[in-house]
Amino acid sequence: MTRLMIHADDVGMCHGANSAFVELSNAGSITCGSVMVPCPWFAEIASIAAADGSLDLGVHLTLNSEKLHYRWAPVSRAGRSSGLVDDGGFMWRDVATLRRHADPGAVEGEWRAQIDRALTVGIDVTHLDAHMGSALAPEWCEAYIRVGLDYRLPVLITSTVALYGPNNHLAGFDQTLFEPFVAQARAAGLPVFDRVLETNFDRPADLAADYPTMLTGLTDDLVFCAFHPCVRSAGEIEVIEPDQFHVRTDEYELFRQPSWRAWLAEQQFELIGMRELRDHWRSAHPA
Repeated sequence: MTRLMIHADDVGMCHGANSAFVELSNAGSITCGSVMVPCPWFAEIASIAAADGSLDLGVHLTLNSEKLHYRWAPVSRAGRSSGLVDDGGFMWRDVATLRRHADPGAVEGEWRAQIDRALTVGIDVTHLDAHMGSALAPEWCEAYIRVGLDYRLPVLITSTVALYGPNNHLAGFDQTLFEPFVAQARAAGLPVFDRVLETNFDRPADLAADYPTMLTGLTDDLVFCAFHPCVRSAGEIEVIEPDQFHVRTDEYELFRQPSWRAWLAEQQFELIGMRELRDHWRSAHPA
């Protein structure tokens, strides 16, 4: 039976993403999510999550700020010498530019600052994953795993780059470079996912979303779905992402339907969250 995580990425990016995460978590339509600490709406979800321990929320380690006008900067207040920011003081828009400029030490420092802020405001952080997959870059993937071990948190990693859905941001990443990082995770007993599926952001607005087809026929043991549901909120997401907002809002509309939950119940899935994996790993590997 496939252990399936239905995960909401980009929590904290905007009010609509926060609203979708809370509603869908409470309804049982998703099982976990992760928050972008540098983003403008982090404070809202931090307050909600600190008051509701049932929410399964990790940190979506963020090194990129890809939107046209909706931007964010490092939590660590890193300056130009860190290589983390562009001329405007915002995080780079794409992973390739980040990899050319960022100092690995500054990357790790920024990750730790984001995790520390989440913990300080009372979030029971359940795991680490990466916005746009940037943490899996060979320049600092070893540090990604080390940070997870230091905070005693699972990190999202697959056995091969090809099985990691958001790998389009890691062009030119040779699998041979990735193998030592997978071995590092396995040696520490961390869960290594069989597959990471991702929202199809290329789907045109006139083509219906078909998530049952994406999930039907899975034979893997441990699968992570990096989805991005978002509520329409006074035109917010439509302005932030004018060409792709429908992908996020369509996900939300699908996942809030009782028919979605009924379909999931009919499948041979064991729906789990990241807290379950974290607690199991911590029990098996005492500090």
